[in-house]
Amino acid sequence: MAELLKIKREVEQFKKEYFDRNSQAEESRQRENRAALRIQSWFRACSVRAYLSHLHKKAITIQKIWRGFTARACFRQMVKAAYLIMKMNFYEEMAVRIQRRWRGFFVRKYIHNFYARKRYLEGLSRKNALVRRELGELEELQKRERDCLEMVKEQTAKVYIAHRLHHLLSTKQCPGVFNSPFRPAPHEMELLLRQVKYQTPTRLAPSGKSCLLGMPGPAAQSYPGTLGSPLNKTTGTCFSSRPVLPPIATKKQQGLFRESGEVWEQRVRCPDLTLRLQTSYTHLEEAQSQLRQHKSMTLLSGRTETGSRIRHLSHNSKSFTEPACGNSDVEDEEDSDGCSQPRRVTAVTQSSSDLRLPPYISR
Repeated sequence: MAELLKIKREVEQFKKEYFDRNSQAEESRQRENRAALRIQSWFRACSVRAYLSHLHKKAITIQKIWRGFTARACFRQMVKAAYLIMKMNFYEEMAVRIQRRWRGFFVRKYIHNFYARKRYLEGLSRKNALVRRELGELEELQKRERDCLEMVKEQTAKVYIAHRLHHLLSTKQCPGVFNSPFRPAPHEMELLLRQVKYQTPTRLAPSGKSCLLGMPGPAAQSYPGTLGSPLNKTTGTCFSSRPVLPPIATKKQQGLFRESGEVWEQRVRCPDLTLRLQTSYTHLEEAQSQLRQHKSMTLLSGRTETGSRIRHLSHNSKSFTEPACGNSDVEDEEDSDGCSQPRRVTAVTQSSSDLRLPPYISR
């Protein structure tokens, strides 16, 4: 009986302990499940990472081997292309050298004649020196002509000034401005005033169509001191021949009016003509005709002389020859000795009559 009670107590204790252990297991089951899942995930992650690293290493090895193979194949192609280019450059250089030697030999033997070229250049240098010397002489002659023209122009200007200053001529009673009593000899201007004769001005033609156009009439004459003098080559202005009447004696008008004399002076005053009115409409044609007449007179005077003042320029002569430039371009003329002479070349074709100077200029 005692043993039965003991067994019952042990059964009750076992049930209680079993219940406690089951409750504790239920309480820690989810935590242990999460821990197991975490352990499994970590294990799987480590295994996957190890496998991926292994795959990466093997892929890198494969890529390295393939890239090396392709690079070596490309390098072999590049070496072949470079070798081919080097051979072509070498062959081209050798071909150019051979062609250069052959062309030089062919040109020196069959095309260009060095000695003929040398003779041509020597003759050309002599001809250039001769032409330069003659051009220098011609320049000196032209300079003398210009000096003569300047002297003539200065003398004409002095004569014109003397005509303008004729009233300063000395008289027996009163010495002039240029004839000072303290000078040992008369002034140059005084002597010129004595030589120049005074010309009285003439009346201009009555105003007509030519006066209205700013041109002098056919009967108008020029005298020293007017616009028709040698120093003034412009067209003369219009002057009215009618007498100037005195102003009307009237009382001064009130207001902003000008004087009658001032108004009359403005009416009778010749206006200042512009360059277009002062110059003739046919001025260019007249100048060209005068230039042609002057040239024809110069040529005529040069032809009538017994001998030319300037000898014939030597650049018209044919003293040097042109070298042969080919077999078909130049036809050689055979000399009496059997030697071939190339065709002569005329440098300049110009008649000596065109280079004659006026007869009043001496060489």
